[in-house]
Amino acid sequence: MLSLREKAPSFRETQIYIYIYRERERERERMATFFSITAILGIVLLAVTSAVNSCPPSDRAALLAFKAALQEPYLGIFNSWTGIDCCHNWYGVSCDPMTRRVADITLRGESEDPIFEKAHRAGYMTGYISPAICKLTRLSSIIIADWKGISGTIPPCITSLPFLRIFDLIGNKISGEIPSDIGRLSRLTVLNLADNYISGTIPRSLTNLSSLMHLDLRNNRISGTLPRNFGKLRMLSRALLSRNQLNGEIPSSISYIYRLSDLDLSLNQLSGEIPASLGKMAVLATLNLDGNKISGSIPPSLIDSTISILNLSRNGIEGVIPDVFGPKSYFMVMDLSYNSLRGQLPKTTSLASFIGHLDVSHNHLCGPIPVGSPFDHLEASSFVYNDCLCGKPLSAC
Repeated sequence: MLSLREKAPSFRETQIYIYIYRERERERERMATFFSITAILGIVLLAVTSAVNSCPPSDRAALLAFKAALQEPYLGIFNSWTGIDCCHNWYGVSCDPMTRRVADITLRGESEDPIFEKAHRAGYMTGYISPAICKLTRLSSIIIADWKGISGTIPPCITSLPFLRIFDLIGNKISGEIPSDIGRLSRLTVLNLADNYISGTIPRSLTNLSSLMHLDLRNNRISGTLPRNFGKLRMLSRALLSRNQLNGEIPSSISYIYRLSDLDLSLNQLSGEIPASLGKMAVLATLNLDGNKISGSIPPSLIDSTISILNLSRNGIEGVIPDVFGPKSYFMVMDLSYNSLRGQLPKTTSLASFIGHLDVSHNHLCGPIPVGSPFDHLEASSFVYNDCLCGKPLSAC
């Protein structure tokens, strides 16, 4: 019972209380709904953001098709190629941070990566390079190197990748020819196809690679001649083409490549004379022409040059060793063995800044071996099998 001082609420007041209570309940429901919707929107937004930041489905599909053509049984490098985002933790794959397109494939069979150290072995992979790789149209570099068992040919469509800068397939069993329109890759700076079974000739379009800095075609089965306009490759710093079946003459246009520091044409079937202009190149440091069929004489320009490693052994070079050594002559290695050189050893040899290793064996040289540097530190094997060389370290004259 209400006390005398307390009044029972009127009907009107009761209605107001009920209304306020119901409004508060509705407010709680609205807030609960709001937070539920916000949470759902957050999840949706996160999913959308994740999808936007991942690689395009077309790039992912191309990578999986590329993977399907290869078998790697020991290291499990493709085990990480799962999930929707091929830009995230896919081994050897990297993407452009802005476009999220696949930009680089870097798969090396010889690496210091923990996956190799854990397995205590180098990599081995078989299969072939699928043309599906050409669907990754924003690729900047393709490095699939030293897997020893990858065979097949280079997909011709590789030349349709307009942004490709590095193409490295060294150390596999790739066969067939270099694509004839390789010159379309105007941004290419590195072309490394060494240690494979590539045949055919050097495509004439290769000299259109105006950005090329490193060319390595060593240890293949490439035949034919060097392009006469090889000198168009003005940005080239290394040209390594040893252990092939190249024939014909050495193009004199090579001397136009002012950045060239290493030229290796050894163990081919090249003939003709050595262009004298090679000795006038500004930065040429290594010239390996050994194991060919080169004739003629040694250009004096090669002796008084920037060359520090000169190997002309096992050719048919005649004449005398140019007597033009001077302070500019600095040879870590000078190998002139197994030729048909005649005459005496140059007296100016002592004027050279440095000669570390000199080999003139298996020639037709004659006369006394000069006294002093560099001859005082050389062994008899550097002078044997000549016609009549004498003096230390050989027998006395």
